[in-house]
Amino acid sequence: MIRIRDQRDTDAFARLFDYFAPRIKGFLMKSGADATTAEECAQDVLTTLWRKSHQFDPTRASVATWIFTIARNRRIDLLRRDRRPEPEDLPWGPEPEPDQSDVIELQQETARLADALSALPEAQRDLINKAYFSEMSQSEIAKITGLPLGTIKSRIRLALDRLRHAMK
Repeated sequence: MIRIRDQRDTDAFARLFDYFAPRIKGFLMKSGADATTAEECAQDVLTTLWRKSHQFDPTRASVATWIFTIARNRRIDLLRRDRRPEPEDLPWGPEPEPDQSDVIELQQETARLADALSALPEAQRDLINKAYFSEMSQSEIAKITGLPLGTIKSRIRLALDRLRHAMK
């Protein structure tokens, strides 16, 4: 490995290749790769070894440890690639018009919600507006209003309960 690293010795690389290629392939097959994938990956590992031989440091790892670490990382890359879901087909053209009964039902529900919100006590309505329409966290609301966090949580819970009953 030192001769490959320092002198780019192709004969030394050929010997290293002959020795490690079947061992890497076996290692990858034991970890679940099929024979073809294992062989391609082993070749890729040894190509990486040639390209990155300047990074080999015998004080940090043995040659075998360094090579099998590269193989293990390559196997993890393959697993991640294989588990990546394929993008779904995107629909083309305009979306279909919603059913008119659904539109009317949504409008009626929206009107009921608006009525229920306006019927809430001002303190609760203000907190619901901040939490859900301004998308503020309860901690942020506590800082702005100066109210204790427990009070904020209680008022929001009561307001949501009233809204739930009003929407039934």
